[in-house]
Amino acid sequence: MEGQRPERAFLVGLELRSSRRANLRQARMARGAARPAADSDKLAREEEEISVFSAEDSVAELNELATSAGAEVVGQFLQRRDKPDPATLVGSGKLLEIAGAAASAGADVILFDHDLTPSQQRNIEHDLKRRVIDRTQLILDIFARHARTREGQLQVELAQLEYLLPRLTGRGVSMSQLGGGIGTRGPGETKLETDRRRIYRRIRHVKEKLEEVRRHRARQRQRRESVPVATVALVGYTNAGKSTLFNALTHAGVLSSPRLFATLDPTLRSVELPSKRKALLSDTVGFIRNLPHGLVTSFRATLEEVERAALVLHVADASVPDFIAEEQKAQVEKVLAELGADKKPRLLVLNKVDLLSAEQRRGLPAGDAAVQVSAAKSIGLDDLFNKIDSMLATDPVVTVKLRVPQSEGKVLAALEARTRILKRAFRGGNVYLQVVAPESLARTWQRFAAKP
Repeated sequence: MEGQRPERAFLVGLELRSSRRANLRQARMARGAARPAADSDKLAREEEEISVFSAEDSVAELNELATSAGAEVVGQFLQRRDKPDPATLVGSGKLLEIAGAAASAGADVILFDHDLTPSQQRNIEHDLKRRVIDRTQLILDIFARHARTREGQLQVELAQLEYLLPRLTGRGVSMSQLGGGIGTRGPGETKLETDRRRIYRRIRHVKEKLEEVRRHRARQRQRRESVPVATVALVGYTNAGKSTLFNALTHAGVLSSPRLFATLDPTLRSVELPSKRKALLSDTVGFIRNLPHGLVTSFRATLEEVERAALVLHVADASVPDFIAEEQKAQVEKVLAELGADKKPRLLVLNKVDLLSAEQRRGLPAGDAAVQVSAAKSIGLDDLFNKIDSMLATDPVVTVKLRVPQSEGKVLAALEARTRILKRAFRGGNVYLQVVAPESLARTWQRFAAKP
């Protein structure tokens, strides 16, 4: 509501030492394969640095998520332990510390950078006397805020309902299934089962609506595929600059924002490549570390554009440290594999290079599979268009020789606008042309083919 103060959020992060050790072993193996063995003290310092940054970066990302959800972050707490506590995740002693810190900061809600089981959430709320939200629920809330189209709203609702279903038990004393004795089972069980049935009915209804969306998309795609126009899908970690790049390439005016998950609803726009071929560019929802599986499933209708794309542009933030970039890349790869799109032709687009020095840019990946750009400053966009053009096999470019009567003004105008003219000569009322054009267009002018 207008004028209402934002909720005050207290963040709680958790780093499991067992997971950290596994990550460090992987990091050590990767470094060992990449370079000769270094001094053991130096390696130990690097490993400790990676472990600390990994935990702090995770909480920093939770901070960004909280801001995107409209909250004001008033404090944070980072807990390290060997394994999660089955009852409270962080342990009862740490909960007392968190309770004191959250009370001092005047927090309204506690955000956990971890998924909580229904029983853990109930136990923590009981001890902290405050609302508790886990990472998945926070992401779902952000998605619900940013969904604009009916399709996006249905997808978010489905994920929310599937998240809520196992958490019905214990939502209030009247719904508890844990009570014993006379008079404690009838109304509670009835209310719980009624809510369950209502949610199951709503889930079926939403799935039917989404199936209609999927069929409608399939019909649209079938019409598009009757014309040889390739789809190029932009994917990447959230806030990598996909929407800014999409706008720079298509002038579409799609919302671009530094907040996480600013783009949820899919957008398709046509672009013209240097070869004069047309391609469809698709902007998609950003990926994130531990993206809830339910969201990937719910947004499958949207992400079908990635599955059917002829080329995937992996947009990455070139300005983040290397170890963060590697983790973000791994998360993108994980979601692409889940979609069955990990074998698609891929082009790495390193965005935000305007934030780097010349020396840092020289250290970035280069070659046939990568291109450096700044969407905000329109740097490297021509190189990107050329790379896309060279990697698309749909509607290949051919060179043809044509003889067009000068009286065919419309044909000559179309050739001027839609092909690259290599040679042109005028003889006997005809124009002799050698042009480079998409094969589909060249076929339409077959009647003007010049005899060898």
